[in-house]
Amino acid sequence: VQLQASGGGLVQAGGSLRLSCRPSRRTFHNYAVGWFRLVPGKEREFVAGINWNGATTKYADSVRGRSTISRDNPKNTVYLQMNNVKPEDTAVYFCAAEAHYQGSVPSVDDHEYAFWGPGTQVTVSS
Repeated sequence: VQLQASGGGLVQAGGSLRLSCRPSRRTFHNYAVGWFRLVPGKEREFVAGINWNGATTKYADSVRGRSTISRDNPKNTVYLQMNNVKPEDTAVYFCAAEAHYQGSVPSVDDHEYAFWGPGTQVTVSS
């Protein structure tokens, strides 16, 4: 199962954007989903995660307070709303699904995520 991230683009600092994540086939409503980002020359970084039913979320310190992860299981979609974006948010953003069935807490470790897809580029101009 491949996950498709979308919604990236060019945005000015201080602006907002919403990323979406959907699986290419099947559903992922029984699995935690995480957002990660990658900047050339750096390791892939956890951004936010949400458990299978949306009851538990986690955020990286760098985005906490200005980002919200949510999911709409009937629509089979996970969202990442980012507000007050900063140039340091510039990265390729990936979404991924854990392999643990109905995991109660999303992991911050990308090794716990089994399903990935191509990312979406977010560029924040100053």
